[in-house]
Amino acid sequence: MIIKKVFTFFDKFEDYIRGHLSRYPILYTLVGGVAIVLFWRGVWHTADILQAQGGLLGWLFYEPTSLAIVALVLLATGLFVSYFIGDTILISGMKGEKKTTDRTEKEVKEEEEKIVELRTTVTQMKKEVDKINDFVEHLSKEHQEEYHEGNGKK
Repeated sequence: MIIKKVFTFFDKFEDYIRGHLSRYPILYTLVGGVAIVLFWRGVWHTADILQAQGGLLGWLFYEPTSLAIVALVLLATGLFVSYFIGDTILISGMKGEKKTTDRTEKEVKEEEEKIVELRTTVTQMKKEVDKINDFVEHLSKEHQEEYHEGNGKK
């Protein structure tokens, strides 16, 4: 129960901070960049401290050993390619599209317009399917009532 409260708190806290920082992209970039570098610096130094302990920890955190283990973990989780190349680059390459950074503002706006158009179409189709579903349910109820009435007369 307390773990759920902690997760909920940090989820709302993150939304709040992200909402405010997104108004200042350069500040957001600086804060995020510094935090990421310091996080990985902490990981790096922790690994150095654990390697200095010697024994099993020293062997696990010995650079060639940890490289092999981490490469296997990244490959097994599917993060290796995704992290180093990125999903967007992979997908655009498979489709033969330009990288997002190479696309013009006009191309990006056109794609956004197409997405809005598709969403509108999907919303309209959902409404039509709901109407059809309601009609079929109505016919089904009428058919069941007629069937029950017909069986009652026999």
